[in-house]
Amino acid sequence: MRQQGAMHIAPALLLAAAFAAASAAPPALADTRDNEAAAFGLCAGPGRVTCVVDGDTFWYRGTKIRIADINAPEVSHPGCAYEARLAAAATRRLTELLNAGPFSLATEGRETDRYGRALRVVMRGGQSLGTVLEREGLAEHWIGHRRNWCTA
Repeated sequence: MRQQGAMHIAPALLLAAAFAAASAAPPALADTRDNEAAAFGLCAGPGRVTCVVDGDTFWYRGTKIRIADINAPEVSHPGCAYEARLAAAATRRLTELLNAGPFSLATEGRETDRYGRALRVVMRGGQSLGTVLEREGLAEHWIGHRRNWCTA
């Protein structure tokens, strides 16, 4: 009789465990919460911890991050006056976006680029901030190489 009673309890325990596991948040959702935040300014000088370099590169807590899904015009060596203006606007806008609230950093593909920068997609509310810059005409989708902004 005891064994028969135990057989009825075991399925009930399995059912309870399965229900608990099903109602827990899936790991993918836990990884996409916007739990990163800081006060970003423009990078200046050699001591860079949390600041924006240009429209697709920033430092966050001592790590240099290249936004993986976009390419933005260059601030440091623009090819023409148009690229310089666009680069300044993209840099300002990225600073605004990063300061607008919590965000998350996702790795898609390689961890780092050939320069040792961490490659990350910056997300807020499930949307890429790089896509925002693209929509606003301040960046292009990354296609594996930089384009010439002066011939566009």
